[in-house]
Amino acid sequence: MNPQTIARVTGVLFLVTYVTSIPAAFFLYPPVLDDPRYIVGAGADTSVSLGAFLELLLIIANIGTAVVLWPVAKRVNEILALGFVTARVMESVFIAVGILSLLTVVTLRQAGAAGADADSLLAVGQSLVALHDWTFLLGPGFVVGVGNGLILGYLMYRSGLVPRGLAVLGLIAGPLLLARFVGILFGVFEPLSVLGGIMVVPEFIWELALGIWLTVRGFNPSALASLLRDSG
Repeated sequence: MNPQTIARVTGVLFLVTYVTSIPAAFFLYPPVLDDPRYIVGAGADTSVSLGAFLELLLIIANIGTAVVLWPVAKRVNEILALGFVTARVMESVFIAVGILSLLTVVTLRQAGAAGADADSLLAVGQSLVALHDWTFLLGPGFVVGVGNGLILGYLMYRSGLVPRGLAVLGLIAGPLLLARFVGILFGVFEPLSVLGGIMVVPEFIWELALGIWLTVRGFNPSALASLLRDSG
């Protein structure tokens, strides 16, 4: 595949991750995440199912960003390129576990858990939601900091395939996400605190800007020519 086609497909896949993840996290999942009695109530099951479907598409796009970029990224550093693929796969595994936890809540609510008492259902439902919350912190949080932030940021900075100022943003975003995870893990601050929210912003901008840049502009032609010549 033409390297510039690889760039644009990668960019589109990054944008797809936004289109699929944001509606699920902020609009479709809140009914089950925010209502501790969801499992014994009426339930917005269709909303949760649609969120799960979008996140399945998110998983495909996530892995696709690394697999499609692999032929070019490995010319920069094959070990780190493989690390980026691995990080994307691991992130997607955590997302999949989170999907399963919420779909299990929906299934138990619909089935009434074979006559289980309400208190037992509430405990199970809250446990499954807590599991989802931790998968979100570990996948789109910790693993993204390593993969999309540090590894991808370094690959783009080292190669010059995108403006180095943009790549530096990734190198800043990665450690911030890792620090955020450690802070939440040890109870320094809450995930939804102001500080926790601010620490996510650089990663949000980095991935969005990278997706737009690759879709519209592709790789830096001179940097790409140099990379292909040196590794060819």
